[in-house]
Amino acid sequence: MRVVATIESRMGSTRLPGKNAKPLAGHPMLARLIERVRAADMVDTVCVATTSDPSDDPLEAIARGAGAEVFRGSTDDVLGRVLGAARSVSADVIVEITGDCPLVDPSIVDAAVRRYAAGGADYVANILDVLSFPIGFDVQVFAVDLLDEVSRLTDDPGDRVDVTPYIHRHPDRYRLLNLRAPAELDRPEYFLCVDYPEDFEVVSHLFEALYPTNPRFGAREVIPFLDARPELARLNTGRPGLFTFPSSGGAARQEVMVL
Repeated sequence: MRVVATIESRMGSTRLPGKNAKPLAGHPMLARLIERVRAADMVDTVCVATTSDPSDDPLEAIARGAGAEVFRGSTDDVLGRVLGAARSVSADVIVEITGDCPLVDPSIVDAAVRRYAAGGADYVANILDVLSFPIGFDVQVFAVDLLDEVSRLTDDPGDRVDVTPYIHRHPDRYRLLNLRAPAELDRPEYFLCVDYPEDFEVVSHLFEALYPTNPRFGAREVIPFLDARPELARLNTGRPGLFTFPSSGGAARQEVMVL
């Protein structure tokens, strides 16, 4: 079973242009994310899925410099781009990561892949129906063959741009499993994705404080740090409609993630 983490990344953000190239602890945000995903023991290869637009040329250079493979495809058909990235490196299983989540935790990635490998589920995530981890530790795991099937079954633009909604809507066809956070990591109110400047400020503070002593810091370090600094945690959580997490209508099985 060849496990490949695909990272969707592009420069064309309207809310924070060029965010994936902005420096975190001295290196571009995308490079920091790649470093963290490559630290996951269950991931064989990392492939950045960016677009063929020339504006994304810098991301290809960053990704290759950080030791990742690169696939370039459609701007709007993200599903096709992720599938193309997985095929380009002969993946059997995709770990889908978005480029705006530079704090992705290698131990959470490993736990999700291990649970998928244990069987009984076609799709394993930690964001379906019940959000419990801080937003930004998101991970989704599924087979390349499953995504290939989905690609053949739907041309809906919403399905193509967000990759997995068709899977969520068809629990009759796919066995869906959501992994909830252990109680000590249950902080869905914390927002650790980078969409706006204040998000980048929070993430930058975390990297500057935690990275020098533990480059592989994860949820077990981030959450106590934010718990002790509520003013920092609140810096980017006041926006309306902060995050709408995917839903299967309650059909997904729920388990507590074993870390």
